[in-house]
Amino acid sequence: MTSTLYVISSAAPPARRVQTGIRAAQARGWDVCLILTPSAHRWATEDAVGELDALRTLTGHAVRHLYKLPSGEDVLPDAHALLAAPVTLNTLTKWADGHADTLALGLLTEGIGLGLPIVALPYINAAQAKHPALPRAVAALREAGVRVLLDDDHDEGFVPHPPKRGRVEEYPWDLALDALPPA
Repeated sequence: MTSTLYVISSAAPPARRVQTGIRAAQARGWDVCLILTPSAHRWATEDAVGELDALRTLTGHAVRHLYKLPSGEDVLPDAHALLAAPVTLNTLTKWADGHADTLALGLLTEGIGLGLPIVALPYINAAQAKHPALPRAVAALREAGVRVLLDDDHDEGFVPHPPKRGRVEEYPWDLALDALPPA
């Protein structure tokens, strides 16, 4: 049986290269399903014609961004692990506060209660990293069992970049995949 990984991507520049993370996870044996925040979905539909079709073909699953209707069928297999990558300051702080107003946040908040292995790999700049809500959110998520890969006092993970100088090509997908249990 193949284990299913939900990759949950927020609207940050590495989301435009999420296929890199998907392929790396597939190479490790994961069946990958992609869930996008509404803004990340907008990027994939408005800025990149055909991107959703390519991602659907790559994963073999629908790319989700909205809650289904209660009468609707689940189109994705159940998740065995969650990877929030890239995850923005907005998603981290809302998630830590228990918001579930989007499918992405709903799956992340529920994943904690289900006891799923969850890894979060942020993509934030140094100015955002100074916001007082970030340390509280990271601490709350870590206390709930989420592995937040942010280079803070734990000396591991993503290092916030100077504003407007992010290096998308250096986004450490493998670091996040290494933090997950084997597929």
